[in-house]
Amino acid sequence: MFQNVNNVGGKAGCQQDSQTFKIMRLSQAMSWSEVTLVSYLEDLKEAEKDRRNLLSEKYARMMKSTSPFEYARISHLLPPLDNEALSLIDKIAEIELEWEEDIAKNFPYVIQRGRPLHSSEDSMFATSFETYLRGELATYSKRTIKLHHENRSNQKSNNLNGNKIAYEMMVKAYGYKSLEEANEKLKGCV
Repeated sequence: MFQNVNNVGGKAGCQQDSQTFKIMRLSQAMSWSEVTLVSYLEDLKEAEKDRRNLLSEKYARMMKSTSPFEYARISHLLPPLDNEALSLIDKIAEIELEWEEDIAKNFPYVIQRGRPLHSSEDSMFATSFETYLRGELATYSKRTIKLHHENRSNQKSNNLNGNKIAYEMMVKAYGYKSLEEANEKLKGCV
């Protein structure tokens, strides 16, 4: 699906970097419950059967914040989301933004290499973590959204930062022993 996303200006640079895509997706999956992963796999199979490209839909939904005029022209092509799904997406985003802010406070040199955090920081040239997250969540089935919300709520109740789990996996894939080590080494690259 990622390779088949059609961008206005042709293939994006990230589409040529399958290793980074794999690292990001694997890192993300490490913080998900098994039932959420199984449900998402079903989403992918159903989308393939229905000839839907969930990544194209994600990027299209992100345009609501980054390119509102263009989004207005294509929004009717996207599957509608019901109020329950939208409410759960809001709740997940609230949890994950809190986690990202905590990571930014404790590991600023790791975070500053990524996206801005909030949708209010979006532009045609930069897409925030929040907008990216909301676009992604909007491609999941309601079943997967519910399971993901349950997983994130359980993690929060147990004082676990699900995003930190993903970052730990990510920095290890790039050769660091920990987030602390990555932050310290990246400090010198500012």
